[in-house]
Amino acid sequence: MPNVPDHVPTDSLPGPVVKAADALAGATRDGIACAPVRTLLDDGDIEAAYAVQRLNLRREQAAGRRIVGRKIGLTSPAVQRQLGVDQPDFGALFADTAVPEGGEVPAGRLLQPKVEAEVALVLGSDLPHRHCTVVDLLRATEFALPALEIVDSRVRDWDISIVDTVADNASCGLYVLGAFPVPLSGVNLRSVQMTMTRNGETVSEGTGADCLGGPLNAAVWLASALAERGDPLRAGDLVLTGALGPMVPAAPGDVFQARISNLGAVGVGFAAEGDHR
Repeated sequence: MPNVPDHVPTDSLPGPVVKAADALAGATRDGIACAPVRTLLDDGDIEAAYAVQRLNLRREQAAGRRIVGRKIGLTSPAVQRQLGVDQPDFGALFADTAVPEGGEVPAGRLLQPKVEAEVALVLGSDLPHRHCTVVDLLRATEFALPALEIVDSRVRDWDISIVDTVADNASCGLYVLGAFPVPLSGVNLRSVQMTMTRNGETVSEGTGADCLGGPLNAAVWLASALAERGDPLRAGDLVLTGALGPMVPAAPGDVFQARISNLGAVGVGFAAEGDHR
């Protein structure tokens, strides 16, 4: 687990925001999940939760970590039902959380990993407009890739509300990208079909339409939300657009493979217990 520094100034932030951020940073540092942080914040205060997220992102950047993009969470109705929430959220992706395609996640790297398959977009130009359109997004996207997101929660037993997951950087863990970029000119992302297997058995299925009606819709939502906050998507950013089907728990020794029609396949393994390479 990366060590998160605590020397980022917090004097201007409300005490509950700092306490929630400290709890999540402590869980990251110690490798022990914490109690839900929603008890520290006003009930349903999503903006306070994003303030918690921003504080810990600043701490991690101060430690030398590099943000390379954004992820959209809670886009699939199946995942929303799994977690008892009713709206999407977003978090930041770091360079050091990328796992090579076909690679292996070391034992103990994550606390409570679950895997979901999704479409990744890589931008070729900025998206600065507060009211981003699908046309803006299509022009800005350089290519798409199949992806696996390995979500994780610093909150014990995944006992989360929308406030908890937002504060916890949208439950970011690790991510895996397919090896062959595909231009959007020949792909209808809304109609792609996804099948994910664990140890050869199908455990999750879905379509592009299961992601907020289509991955482009999800990315437009994200671009507009970030521009509204003064932190727009930029050229070179990676965007994980959200799950196409239910997320699936991962255990040591598991091997996951996802195939998304017209985009290709992507896979990852989890090291067996005791293998902490």
